[in-house]
Amino acid sequence: MKILFVHQNMPGQYREMIQWLAAQGGHELVFLTQRTPAPQLTGVKTVVYKPHHKPAAEAYGLSKVWEEAAGAGFGAAMAAQALERSQGFKPDIVVGHTGWGELLFFKQIWPDVPVLGFFEYFYVREGGLVGFDPADPPTEHSPFFLHARNAVPFTNINVVDTGHVPTEWQKNVFPTSFHDKFYTCHDGIRTDLLLPNPDVQVGLGRLPAPLTRQDEVFTYLARNLEHARGFHIFMRALPRILRERPNARVLILGGNEVSYGRKSRHEGGLRAEMEAEIGSDLDWDRVHFLGRVPYPKFCEIVQLSRCHIYLTMPFVLSWSVLEAMSMQATIVSSDVAPVREAITHGETGLLVDFFDHEALAAQVIDVLANPQDHAHLGPAARAHVVEKYDFLTRCLPEHIRQINALVPADKHIPLPA
Repeated sequence: MKILFVHQNMPGQYREMIQWLAAQGGHELVFLTQRTPAPQLTGVKTVVYKPHHKPAAEAYGLSKVWEEAAGAGFGAAMAAQALERSQGFKPDIVVGHTGWGELLFFKQIWPDVPVLGFFEYFYVREGGLVGFDPADPPTEHSPFFLHARNAVPFTNINVVDTGHVPTEWQKNVFPTSFHDKFYTCHDGIRTDLLLPNPDVQVGLGRLPAPLTRQDEVFTYLARNLEHARGFHIFMRALPRILRERPNARVLILGGNEVSYGRKSRHEGGLRAEMEAEIGSDLDWDRVHFLGRVPYPKFCEIVQLSRCHIYLTMPFVLSWSVLEAMSMQATIVSSDVAPVREAITHGETGLLVDFFDHEALAAQVIDVLANPQDHAHLGPAARAHVVEKYDFLTRCLPEHIRQINALVPADKHIPLPA
């Protein structure tokens, strides 16, 4: 089969699927992306495109997101058209992310080619990021800006033949009028590769010996250290945790940018703001900011952790929490709807009120002090992820069925054994 994947930040949600397809052989796989330098994947031809247009900084706010999406969509469409003209590549199906507008114009090029689109998030007035944090209340104009942002998914639902959402929570933030085109299935977690490792060792430059499972280590992880992922709540809980657990160390992973939600007004970002707020009320020698680390190092750090903290406002569930569950981490997380879909309190993890840093501290302290009382959580978490989110046995077969449903029988991809 000829498949065109489209995602501005290759490989995005298609990391596992495209590598599996390439390994099977017999497919012509092309990935259209803005990312430079783009990853080079064996068996995949990468094509980098540029947006045809970007809005000016002073562009009208209510139409700025649409203007940017239209520019990306036209740039992607022109690159796809040029690919067909120069190399004769016309896909049997287009598979891509709808969020940045890249799929908007593919039906104008190939009306007969089915499109399977990934729908990640619909901006809502209640139940999502906006209005969740009392410290960041919506303005009187927020509903207008939210509705304007949704021009992109509203257009895309009429472009795609099938829409894909990874979780029930994400599906339910979209209007019910979208649901007839949706199927719900996670991108998939490689539980066969993400396993616990009791012998793991992690070296840190300022420590004389590597850390092992014998050390009292807990962890916090986010792509970026930001409000949406509860970094400020975590930091407010930290002094009490380290005070009551004098032998504990914390490893913190994440960049200093902002992916979602509001930015800190503090010079140096939210990390600097929280360091200033906490000040000397912390044993900084036992706090290790590691930034962003390579994926194998992330796995080692989670395998090392006695207690892994994952916080989020009501928003897209991070892959990392499911990956940590696969590695049998004992997880303390925020009690919000997207997390409750994956974690049941007391069975596969522990949930606390997002804003209650004292409750977070108390729960982490209890896990560190009484690991035997929580020893069942990690194995149960892994069993749940294997059952519901495993890539090879659960998610991949469903994605292949959905692709096959859109193409002629002679193009079908064989289901994995």
